[in-house]
Amino acid sequence: MGSNRLRTLRVLVACALIALGLGACGTGSGGSGSGKSISIWEGWTGAEQKEFLRLVAAYEKANPGVKVNWLYVNNDNTLQKVLTAVRGGSTPDIAYLYGSWAPNVARIPQVVNLTKVVASPSVNWNDFWVGERDVATVNGKVIGIPALVDNLAVVYNKTLFAQAGLKPPAANWTWAQFQADAKALTKPAIKQYGTAYVTPGSEDTVWHWEAMLWEAGGQILNSSNTKAAFDSPAGLTSLNTLRTMAITDHSMYLDPADSAYANLFNSGKIGMVVTGPWDLSAFPNVHDGVQVMPQYPGTGAGHQTISGPDNWVVFSNGAAQVSSAEKFLLWLSAPAQVKAWSLATGDLPTRQSVSTAPGFTAGMNTALPGVDTFIANLGNVKQSRPQIASYPQISQVLGTMIVSVLLGKSQPKAALAAAAAKVNSILAGSGS
Repeated sequence: MGSNRLRTLRVLVACALIALGLGACGTGSGGSGSGKSISIWEGWTGAEQKEFLRLVAAYEKANPGVKVNWLYVNNDNTLQKVLTAVRGGSTPDIAYLYGSWAPNVARIPQVVNLTKVVASPSVNWNDFWVGERDVATVNGKVIGIPALVDNLAVVYNKTLFAQAGLKPPAANWTWAQFQADAKALTKPAIKQYGTAYVTPGSEDTVWHWEAMLWEAGGQILNSSNTKAAFDSPAGLTSLNTLRTMAITDHSMYLDPADSAYANLFNSGKIGMVVTGPWDLSAFPNVHDGVQVMPQYPGTGAGHQTISGPDNWVVFSNGAAQVSSAEKFLLWLSAPAQVKAWSLATGDLPTRQSVSTAPGFTAGMNTALPGVDTFIANLGNVKQSRPQIASYPQISQVLGTMIVSVLLGKSQPKAALAAAAAKVNSILAGSGS
């Protein structure tokens, strides 16, 4: 998934690039081709756009006669645009698509099955993080090459911790400690909060809680994805943790627009936030640190986090086009290019081998202090959201449930039961 909130802003930059004549306008192959021209829909801007274009130029130089045409498409809109292109017979050769869409993407007949491609020893498929491989695979079929990976950890204000007489969080900290620290960091008189939670009811609301659910020893659905499993002791524990901070302690700032918490944290008005590496550069005024998410002792689940990997998806426009598209993506996702991409953009490396390359993490951390914790935290991604087409509907139900509890409109136990009934109804009607 990555950060939808930040990616939506990229359209402004992209429009400026296109106005300057810097955007190529390849809009899709829509049939057989020679493979000499590849069309890609992507949503990069800023440092990512700059590095992507540099890599494209390097690939074209190394492969004379091959032209890689890119078209900016706001990532939030790509799936709908792809579906329209499918109906019109004008799909691109490659598109950047959110990993949360994978089950729906897998249903598109024109999507190329990459299972045999990634099985090649030269690809080293197992070098990609398990969370990425899980999200790129639907019902045993690989439908994408990892394009981006991230995760959630805790970014905290070292200055506020010191002022409150608190020790910086250690790697073995617990949710009880998080809760106590948030309460100690809260100063109502100056509108200072211990922590924050985004409450638009979107997937951004949901995935923060899902990681806590897993850490409490729970699951979103049962093993066959046919019934809700979150209405459980683990669901109650995790939801009560949030409710205590929001309702009882008043230590949690609730951000309904998912747009204010970053500015408040950067202004020293929030002590710690659960967020991803994309936010590190948004906190220039804060002496901050990063720590893994707390755990619930006794559950056996340990420290876990959640990742929102996104995919490069290939569409069938004839054998030559598919072959050319696959060749480009395998080059783009090879260790050398992954390393260059991360160092240039600050994005986490999509390959484990890159993360352990000599000097890599130190170099990343020099440019973006704290990112080393996010890199190491990729090893704490042990589960992924259900890979079923009805997940977006389930997410809406969970988002409504979480917000209702945080606003004090419902009690956790009743909210979990009601949400589980709705999810079971969705699953019964969709056939998963």
